[in-house]
Amino acid sequence: MNAQQIDALLDRFETTGVTGPGNARVKTVVRRLLRDLMLAMEDLDIQPEEFWSGLNYLSQAGARGELGLIVPGIGLEHFIDLRMDEAEARAGLKGGTPRTIEGPLYVAGAPVCQGEGRLDDGTQPGEVVVMSGVVRGADGKPLAGAKVEAWHANHLGHYSYFDTTQSAFNLRRTIVTDAQGRYKFRSIMPLGYSVPPGGSTEQLLNLLGRHGHRPAHIHFFVSAPGHRKLTTQINIESDPHLWDDFAFGTREGLVPPVRTNAEPAAMQALGVDKPFHEISFDFDLLTDEVKAPATDFARPRAAA
Repeated sequence: MNAQQIDALLDRFETTGVTGPGNARVKTVVRRLLRDLMLAMEDLDIQPEEFWSGLNYLSQAGARGELGLIVPGIGLEHFIDLRMDEAEARAGLKGGTPRTIEGPLYVAGAPVCQGEGRLDDGTQPGEVVVMSGVVRGADGKPLAGAKVEAWHANHLGHYSYFDTTQSAFNLRRTIVTDAQGRYKFRSIMPLGYSVPPGGSTEQLLNLLGRHGHRPAHIHFFVSAPGHRKLTTQINIESDPHLWDDFAFGTREGLVPPVRTNAEPAAMQALGVDKPFHEISFDFDLLTDEVKAPATDFARPRAAA
């Protein structure tokens, strides 16, 4: 079928069994996606067995809870970030800390700490890391009372809540900045992880000839009244997959240096008997702007 015939078919679909006006936005989006799919099926000569195999694949991926991994894995979540960058530029918003993907592993309701806190529960091995910095507004001034939500994987690359062997909210906290806009937390150095072996994401990546590894990273939501919510992460510079992230989450400006502190006084103050790591990173937020798409939007997220 050619494009004209497909358009006529879609017109028929839209005028059959009508019960009301429906939702104009949904109707527009569904027609466009359905049209593009039909054209692709014609162009690529997709056979019925291939179509139903693909539909079954998506059904299984949803049942396994892996659609949230597939979306970043095929680059769609990074694409959404780039579109948001362009939208902000059109609205005259420039600068700020780069955004990057949220991923599917955030859990709402983590304990809140004032100024500084500890993310790990102290029961698991791992090298100690202390991360600190300042949250600033678009004018460059520190923002008191800003929220820095942090979450990351443990020494095995697993996240609490999804990994039920960990305590509730292990490696998850919300730090509220102090009067000088400062935040600080202690944790254990995260490890990179891979997609579930034998799962839907790995099946697709194998067919695409790609790996499913992520570099070690720490996720953040950073927010303050009157400013655009920032979704970002920092990556650990020594990870072999730093610039080879299957989820395309690494961006320039989000790879801070990791310093090793072996000073006896610093180790004693922290209560550790061996050198620990330090990361310094400041977050720069953009002023809220009604002309730009919202950065604090609803999407399915876990909540403990």
